[in-house]
Amino acid sequence: MNITDIRVRIVKKGDAKLKAVASVIIDDSIAVHDIKIIEGNDNHFIAMPSRKGPSGEYKDIVHPIKSDVREHLCALILDAYEKELKKKEEETEAY
Repeated sequence: MNITDIRVRIVKKGDAKLKAVASVIIDDSIAVHDIKIIEGNDNHFIAMPSRKGPSGEYKDIVHPIKSDVREHLCALILDAYEKELKKKEEETEAY
């Protein structure tokens, strides 16, 4: 699996713990949207796209099967998030 692109959109409104939403392109062929970047107690983590079921419980629509793939994907997305934050800070300082 090759992650060919990651896009991060910083979220300013709504839930204070939701910091951004990411989209990932896999092998220039598959797009996964609505990966949430959430502020936890100790650090940030990602939440895969999910849907609320009839019981009110959320179920992932798409997710990595292997833990090493999840860790790699998480690291790439959080790195892209940090870069986007830095870019926004630099744009703000330029004004």
